[in-house]
Amino acid sequence: MTRSVTHPSSTTSPTRVAIASLVGTSIEWYDFYIYGTAAALVFNTAFFPSFDPAVGTLLAFATFGVGTVCRPLGGFVFGHFGDRIGRKNMLVLSLLLMGIATVLIGVLPTYDAIGVWAPILLVALRALQGFALGGEWGGAVLMAVEHASDRRRAFLGSWPQVGSSIGLVMGTAVFTLMTWLLPEDQFQSWGWRVPFLLSVVLVVVGLVIRRTISESPEFEAAKADSRPVRMPLVEVVKRNPIDILLGIATIAGAVVPFYVVTVFVQSYATATIGMARSDILVGVMIVAVVEAIAVLLAALAADRVGTRRVGIIGGIATFVVVLPFFAAVDTGSVALTWLAMGAVGVSVGIVYGIVPLFIAELFPAHLRYSGSSASYAVAAGIIGGLSPLIAGALFSSAASAWPITVYVAVLALLSAVAFVATPARGAESRASVPTA
Repeated sequence: MTRSVTHPSSTTSPTRVAIASLVGTSIEWYDFYIYGTAAALVFNTAFFPSFDPAVGTLLAFATFGVGTVCRPLGGFVFGHFGDRIGRKNMLVLSLLLMGIATVLIGVLPTYDAIGVWAPILLVALRALQGFALGGEWGGAVLMAVEHASDRRRAFLGSWPQVGSSIGLVMGTAVFTLMTWLLPEDQFQSWGWRVPFLLSVVLVVVGLVIRRTISESPEFEAAKADSRPVRMPLVEVVKRNPIDILLGIATIAGAVVPFYVVTVFVQSYATATIGMARSDILVGVMIVAVVEAIAVLLAALAADRVGTRRVGIIGGIATFVVVLPFFAAVDTGSVALTWLAMGAVGVSVGIVYGIVPLFIAELFPAHLRYSGSSASYAVAAGIIGGLSPLIAGALFSSAASAWPITVYVAVLALLSAVAFVATPARGAESRASVPTA
């Protein structure tokens, strides 16, 4: 039996809400990703100069992981208040916190200037970034999904996911431009700060746009039907524990290869293989572009056949393309490396395209922000966020990339299995009901 879902009318057009979600997530992901690029290229010497270069790089990746580990905390806190008082205000707050943390990183003195306080403050600001991003994702995708009609829920819900690609392209493009324009010593001295300081302009634009949209109509309807649950996170864990685990598994299989390819490989390809930094940054932008295209196409398909079927395809595709990935990078060929990175971008994009609606349909409206944020933040924050550090440790211990390949492939396969294990919902379940 298929649950009937009614979508109340909104005072803001669904497309306008999707655009606002897209702009906001693009800015937040820009802020988040430029840290990853700086961690791979600069922070090992700017904030950890007293260590061996390899150890300094691991420590820089560890600070990257701090931000992602803090994402679940942000997801829990923002999910709680998002289910109690609404989605919109939480999104404005998350964007503001992210902007403040990013700009402060851009003006943070290095180790040479203030000693041990430099890495301590860097870690604190990265933690604030992670906290803000943890609350962003659930609210942004729910605003897009809950304003949309049945026929366009997957497509409009995928727009915030495209924001991830746009943020990655913007951040990588700014870093690439700085490396082209500045000599190495100037880039290491002050050029890396420019991408962080530009965030202040982007955040102002995002806040103006975000404040013009209306609250989610499904949240308003749920609030009118009954009083908000006192502890939404506790309630959703009690009522939907299997759904949370399925959500975590499906997302982790995509986010781990994504972080390994866009963060860890920047250091691996330049320091170990000897490829040019600019070539790898171009490869990262290729990942972002093809991923964005795959996200939208996968979402369009999901509106017709259901998120589960498309997710299975994406999980299997990711498993297949990660197996030869490091073999391609190890050749030192720029073309093969770009091809391998692009293939991962496409397969991951298929999963990313259906995740917003897939996760939303796992939970009832009055617990949806908490359930969605918990699933995504744990998968993308803890499991995905630690993946560059884990990849670096695996490589250091084995002096080879094959353990990384096994690690990423297993998680991709787990994602496909989780999609298979999830009961059909939404468009997929409706399509399976015979018509008279």
